[in-house]
Amino acid sequence: MGPKIDVCLLHDTMMKKRTAITAGLLPATLVLCATVLAQGASGQIAKVVDDGGRPFFINAEPPVSAKLSASKPRTNIYLSAESSFSGRGRPAVDFGRDGSEKLVREAADRHRVDPALVRAVIETESNWNPKAYSRKGAGGLMQLIPTTAQRYGAYDLFNPQQNIDAGVKHLKWLLERYNGNLDLALAAYNAGEGAVDRAHGIPAFRETRDYVQKVQNAYFRPGSGRLADAFINRHAIHKDVTPDGRIVFTNE
Repeated sequence: MGPKIDVCLLHDTMMKKRTAITAGLLPATLVLCATVLAQGASGQIAKVVDDGGRPFFINAEPPVSAKLSASKPRTNIYLSAESSFSGRGRPAVDFGRDGSEKLVREAADRHRVDPALVRAVIETESNWNPKAYSRKGAGGLMQLIPTTAQRYGAYDLFNPQQNIDAGVKHLKWLLERYNGNLDLALAAYNAGEGAVDRAHGIPAFRETRDYVQKVQNAYFRPGSGRLADAFINRHAIHKDVTPDGRIVFTNE
């Protein structure tokens, strides 16, 4: 039978050895952490998001990348020359627009048409693009079809001078044909006299009705420069009071 083993003494011995090992590992761990931190001390803590949307925090300088940029490229702010709370804004006057404005004033003066109305038609038709061309074959600033343009002596749709002069002549002719009724004249400019005559008013085409409204929005908006007594805004919103005292706003 072998010697007796003191279990308590063995347990105490093992605990002392484990404590000594642990005590030796602690300084080594601290040295390792200090080394790692020292290596990354020159970089700041930064948050990076990978392609999967997961965030990572790193203490190294991230590589230059568009994805890691904190700011987005600035978008230039462009203010239109004429702006209002209603209607579509127009671009600021540039060299091409400035020249077209002069042609508008001259043609409107020759044919006795409010230049603001001509500008509203051009804005709606081509948005001041002299090279605009529609799928229906209309071209230029005032979007004339070749037969209409030639009727008024314009043989180059994309020549601003010819296009504007012919367009103003046509607009004047329509205003006279419909006894100054702006709704019917604009509807005929868009859909043709035949469509207006058959409908005995504005045709039920959505495009034509929208067109008449857009031109008048541009023409009657504040700052359009229109002649005050040229036309009455039939679609202007006004306030009515019913017999029972209710306030109603309508454009009828």
